[in-house]
Amino acid sequence: MIREATVADAPAIGEVHVRSWQAAYDGLIPADFLAGLSAEPRAASWARQIRDGGRVLVAEDDGVIAGFAAFGPGQLFALYLLPEHWGRGLGRALHDRVVDELPGDSAILWVLSTNERAKAFYARQGWVDDGVTQTETIDDGRVTLEERRFSRRLR
Repeated sequence: MIREATVADAPAIGEVHVRSWQAAYDGLIPADFLAGLSAEPRAASWARQIRDGGRVLVAEDDGVIAGFAAFGPGQLFALYLLPEHWGRGLGRALHDRVVDELPGDSAILWVLSTNERAKAFYARQGWVDDGVTQTETIDDGRVTLEERRFSRRLR
């Protein structure tokens, strides 16, 4: 089941966010950074975003929030699943719902340049690496992320 997130979902979204980063980015982002991630600050951030009207969907599997996606005009900002739900079709279902709800004719998303699994997933869903890169720093500048932009026609 895929539905709009509520503020009450924020703790589960924070947990999905942290656990998915720790699994997906293992070996791609420094291990000490990943080990230090905490669901509570992420949950607080997601609660604020939802309360402020940000678009966030959650995917439930047997009553458990197994994934979420955040999006806005012209962009898919985040799509994450608990690792034990990878490869079962839930990510694609969540993705397809986001694409149906994204306004406009096209959209973009950013993927960690070394995340081959995510790049392959988005390519299968019709997104194209358009060659644009950006660099972002996190953890007070201690971690640098290089990202690739993918784009897609929506309609």
